[in-house]
Amino acid sequence: MAERIPLVDYLVLGDEPHIVAQECVRCSARFFDRRNACASCSGMEFRAVDLPREGTVYTFSIVSLAPPGVPVPFVAAVVDCGGTKVRGVLVNIEPRPENVTLGMKVRLATVPLGADTTGVEAVGYGFEPV
Repeated sequence: MAERIPLVDYLVLGDEPHIVAQECVRCSARFFDRRNACASCSGMEFRAVDLPREGTVYTFSIVSLAPPGVPVPFVAAVVDCGGTKVRGVLVNIEPRPENVTLGMKVRLATVPLGADTTGVEAVGYGFEPV
């Protein structure tokens, strides 16, 4: 199998792909990517927290206009994963208003984004209906 690398540092690949947030030790605010200080309380100590793989659609928009090379339409969504809001694209669903609802149950899905000349595959994430 070719090597796979995540597009973002907070996506962990493997048998059970998941997203990891950085949680402030002082106030429990969660962030993606590295932080020097918490935006909520200015705390400077963080711990890694695995987010649930399943969540619910908190809000969404069907995008019909995008830069050249980005296929449209698609569903951009914010998903509540155990109290942490994660932005992503809904995949494996027809991007029409009648197919997406607030509170809809979804789960994390990995999405191949392409490979380089040596066969290393970049992998992103989205959310698909449960």
